[in-house]
Amino acid sequence: MKVYLKIHRRNGIETIACCDELLIDQEFKEGNLRIEINKQFFGGTLLDIEEALEILKEASFFNIVGENITNGAINLKILPEDGVRKINGIPMALKMMF
Repeated sequence: MKVYLKIHRRNGIETIACCDELLIDQEFKEGNLRIEINKQFFGGTLLDIEEALEILKEASFFNIVGENITNGAINLKILPEDGVRKINGIPMALKMMF
């Protein structure tokens, strides 16, 4: 199972963007909610999900989208199950540690 992972660095802060491989270049809407899973933000390196989860374990900030990556993060206790929001059935989650 593969996911795209990209590390964004700004003002000394790293934010990890990660999405399931099949979601790249798609957009999902539900009511006034919208998520665009574009290559500019998510389209980094295509990795095995296990490698991506190891990176996410160390992240203070992340934005993840997709059934596989969110379930993996929940299973490793990186993310609580109630921290996942769905937009048109697609799970997504943010982590911000201050």
